[in-house]
Amino acid sequence: MKQSQMLIPTLKENPADAEIMSHQLLVRAGYIRQLASGIYSFLPIGRRVLSKVEAIVREEMEKIGAHEMLMPALEPSELWKETGRWTTFGSELMRINDRHGREFALGATHEEVITSMVRNEVKSYKQLPLSVYQIQTKFRDEARPRFGLLRGREFLMKDAYSFNESYESLDQTYEQMFEAYSNVFRRCGLNFRAVIADSGAMGGKDTHEFMVLSEVGEDVIAYSDTSRYAANIEMAPVNRTYTKSDETPLEMEKVHTPDQKTMRDVADFLGHELQKGLKSILFKVDEKFVMTITRGDHEVNDVKLKNLYDAELIDLASEAEAREVVGAGFGSLGPVDVSEDVEVVADFAVEALVNVSCGANEEGYHFTNVTPGKDFQVSQYADLRFIEEGDPSPDGEGKIKFARGIEVGHVFKLGEFYSERMKATFLNDQGKATTMIMGSYGIGVSRTLAAIVEQYHDERGITWPANIAPYQVHLLSLNPKKEDQKELADALYNTLIEAGVEVLYDDRKERAGVKFADSDLFGVPLRITVGKRASEGVVEVKERMSSNQYDLEQEEVLNYVTNWYKS
Repeated sequence: MKQSQMLIPTLKENPADAEIMSHQLLVRAGYIRQLASGIYSFLPIGRRVLSKVEAIVREEMEKIGAHEMLMPALEPSELWKETGRWTTFGSELMRINDRHGREFALGATHEEVITSMVRNEVKSYKQLPLSVYQIQTKFRDEARPRFGLLRGREFLMKDAYSFNESYESLDQTYEQMFEAYSNVFRRCGLNFRAVIADSGAMGGKDTHEFMVLSEVGEDVIAYSDTSRYAANIEMAPVNRTYTKSDETPLEMEKVHTPDQKTMRDVADFLGHELQKGLKSILFKVDEKFVMTITRGDHEVNDVKLKNLYDAELIDLASEAEAREVVGAGFGSLGPVDVSEDVEVVADFAVEALVNVSCGANEEGYHFTNVTPGKDFQVSQYADLRFIEEGDPSPDGEGKIKFARGIEVGHVFKLGEFYSERMKATFLNDQGKATTMIMGSYGIGVSRTLAAIVEQYHDERGITWPANIAPYQVHLLSLNPKKEDQKELADALYNTLIEAGVEVLYDDRKERAGVKFADSDLFGVPLRITVGKRASEGVVEVKERMSSNQYDLEQEEVLNYVTNWYKS
């Protein structure tokens, strides 16, 4: 393709709103352009990279017997109401009404749609297992779109769905999908980890996220320093035992603590270590008030709390609700003499404490010398805190370390979460109606593109892996006004195109410096420059990633390019 005929607008400076490298480079190199906050157009060169990623996805899906289809992006609310997700999915679901007042959602995901279709079309165990997928634009009303393609309101996603007759069959499909996803990300050249994750609004129990390691990642991965264990920090259990303090319990006292709101404020005011205070947080768990108690130096993990209660909805109580139910605002909450309308649960670490401080449920007051079991009761102790670096690895091997990651894929064992609610059944081999067992599997195609750039770039621009790059060769004619350069460049272009090589031909009437700068920005793996030695039939070939460069005769170029891509 001749560059003079293409829409590839490049920029010298980074866009003001671009905070991370992938956002900066994809905009500067003319791969994407923003239409509105979190909404991007893929320009021709960007579309080519998307197509390369899609092709890898399709090949890996075909290998495991998953077949492509395409479902509507406009989804009737009735389907979402069958599963209850019309209310539980939250504000990210984009809802619209048609001219007749009927409610629809712009597809954020398609579990309801595919389940509705399969329940109508699949009747017998002989039609199972079944796996289908699509590559389609999805919509989510992000509160704060940022980081370019990594957190948008409109994005390209591959979503797959499996229907099985048993959990054993689901396990087999899940493993196939897991390996297919691993293959996709390996083929994209990514350094990634598959980590244990939470299913969130998707439902189901067993799930893994595929995380690309990157400092700009919004998720934290907890991993062992000596084993293969890895989990999203939300899901990593704490396998630490706590030794009960041998202090003698003292009499509880109420102390005036004016204007001391945070755990650090209170600890400094009372003159004790942070871990000698109790942190009390009030949640609404499916409309039930629950107060969590952790050590002052620990952070409560709301995902663990949600899973403890097997809840559909969990949220922090408002300060007004805290004052109404407990009698005090944030900063003064505590478990002593708390209302019967509030259930108190505590982290395992709390059970070992003696003579600690906590809020007195009265503004500006705290209790000291508080001991669990003596001064307040706990309905149950559980693992409620976030794991920390240095904690023992949950698999018993090594210590926990943290890394940041970009989520590019997610696989779920949904079980009967959707099929039971939507009455998706089949007749088993004994003629009995049986609920289908489901799985759901997603890859963020546009996010994957951005994640690749986060791992493949340098100070000059993008350095695409060879099989993902928009073109295989970037051919530069430094001065097309000179007949010898134009003739040689045209001849090489035709030779490479006829041989099936993907070529971007910079035939523009631009300065050499502009062409070199743009070429570095684009990140095409091989650059062939036709310059001063054109009259000798000699060109310069440069490898973008390694910067190795060679002078080659015209007759050597095709053989070099072909062999380079084979190696």
